[in-house]
Amino acid sequence: MSYPDKLEIIPLSRPPKATVQVPGSKSITNRALVLAALASKNGPCVLEGALQSEDTAVMIDSLIRLGFKVKPDWLLNQIIVGRNQSGRIIPEESADLFVANSGTTMRFLTAAVSVCTGRYRLDGVPRMRERPIKDLLDALNQLGVDARSERGNECPPVLIQSDGWKKPNRPPIPGLVCLQSAVSSQFLSGLMLAAPFCTLPGVYIFFDENQVSRPYLDMTDAMLHAWGIATTFADCSRTFDVQSQHGAYIAHYSIEPDCSAASYFWAGAAVANGRITLLDLPENSIQGDVHFVDVLAKMGCRVERCSAGITVHGRSLRGIDVDMNDISDTVMTLAAVACFAEGPTTIRNVAHIRHKETDRLTALATELRRVGAEVEEFADGLTITPRPLHGAEIETYNDHRMAMSMALIGLKVPGIIIKNPGCVAKTYPGFWEDLEKLRS
Repeated sequence: MSYPDKLEIIPLSRPPKATVQVPGSKSITNRALVLAALASKNGPCVLEGALQSEDTAVMIDSLIRLGFKVKPDWLLNQIIVGRNQSGRIIPEESADLFVANSGTTMRFLTAAVSVCTGRYRLDGVPRMRERPIKDLLDALNQLGVDARSERGNECPPVLIQSDGWKKPNRPPIPGLVCLQSAVSSQFLSGLMLAAPFCTLPGVYIFFDENQVSRPYLDMTDAMLHAWGIATTFADCSRTFDVQSQHGAYIAHYSIEPDCSAASYFWAGAAVANGRITLLDLPENSIQGDVHFVDVLAKMGCRVERCSAGITVHGRSLRGIDVDMNDISDTVMTLAAVACFAEGPTTIRNVAHIRHKETDRLTALATELRRVGAEVEEFADGLTITPRPLHGAEIETYNDHRMAMSMALIGLKVPGIIIKNPGCVAKTYPGFWEDLEKLRS
């Protein structure tokens, strides 16, 4: 798919009344790929509704380099993970992996490749070399793995030399792994995905009280259960306990539409005072970002849920004060909506999004000010006070969520031009085409 260097967003001529089908969840697709691969010695697995994007492409490429048989069929939105007959959990004993700027691929595979004997190197684009991974490396070293940053700066490239996981000797509870998890939930999700396939009979992980994005851990846990893996992971707990279960297997797995992607269209209804339905999103979705609609409801929107999907009706908007730690991928979406509310909106407890594709708090503050909003940036969030808005060229910092979120302002404000619109290919290659459906 080709993209222009710049894309002007033309304001809508009337409130949208649209039905949209977004692609499969990136977070679920990459977790499913890891689980299907690690369990593939027990048989092949077909992943239905999978996402085709840059992030999933680098995961597929990395798994192939590790010796797994992974074959996408994008006409059917399927990925087939073939049977692993190598006799090893990770077929190849060494590999050099390039993960671009895919955080899930870097974090999940750093943990996964360490479960059996081998030597591996994982690297990415310059921004990936700035994204911290020390907490995960520290946890793997507790498990007897030589896991380190190649440049000694606590960021990728990562070098893994492993003879399999060993039982930690940590008084007073031998076998306990302690994980710092205030930077990213993906560190713990990576350990959770790998643990059932390691050489130990079981793993007991204790994580700190500053854990971010808990719903993504609940997603990982739900998917482990779908593969037949029993865990202990209570809602209020700071521990994860799983026994080695090398017999885990599932032949088919259906991937939900992406709620993070859906947030842009729900927000579009709020911004443009329209009605937009996202199809096939279950009320009991395993994605935390489905609760973005609850935030919109607090701002004044009406939300309808039914078996066909979830609909947001735009209404007069009011500013709110909200903790978005659990749904931090939608912070940028909400920031765009806040520009059209009555009164200020404060977004709190999201300091960790400074370590994403860009420093998202600083990037948001900069670009919202560029279009005329008043923004106060603080350590873990923003306060956005609506002001008369005007057109501007928007820097996207090669961040897909910056491009998609700031485009929402263009639904109402003329002259919004998105630079590098192709960055959406990271998770949603067809976003611009789907955004045009709001005009029909």
